[in-house]
Amino acid sequence: MPVESLQISVDDLSGGDVIALLEEHLADMYATSPPECVHALDVDKLKAPDITFFAARSGHKLLGCIALKHLNAAQVEIKSMRTPASARRTGAGKRLLEHVIDYAKNTGYQSVWLETGSMDFFAPARQLYLRYGFQYCGPFAGYQADPNSCFMSKSL
Repeated sequence: MPVESLQISVDDLSGGDVIALLEEHLADMYATSPPECVHALDVDKLKAPDITFFAARSGHKLLGCIALKHLNAAQVEIKSMRTPASARRTGAGKRLLEHVIDYAKNTGYQSVWLETGSMDFFAPARQLYLRYGFQYCGPFAGYQADPNSCFMSKSL
């Protein structure tokens, strides 16, 4: 599955493959974090008007997803970044992250924010975000300080 042929587009969350990937994502979040510390959104919440959801495909094969939640005119939050196990270490995650950073810049946002877990399971995600210029910060947008969460932001 060549990443060169990866197409990223806005998705309406109606496809079975997208729903299955998001269900896998939620299952992993609940398996690795206390329930009160899971901030991942389910499919219905990802369909909210303040969220833009993207799917990455190579042909008809789903290679990942990512969403942006509008916080205010200057800030946007990354939600539900996920690649299936078969697409990990292929560059699909990097391409998704690059896509939403470019999208946020081109849409006029000034910063991108995210919350991710502090456990070892989330270390690859944190490393990816650091490589793309995200820095650790405090809680934002209603989040509370929590030893199970890491907060990061990037100025655009």
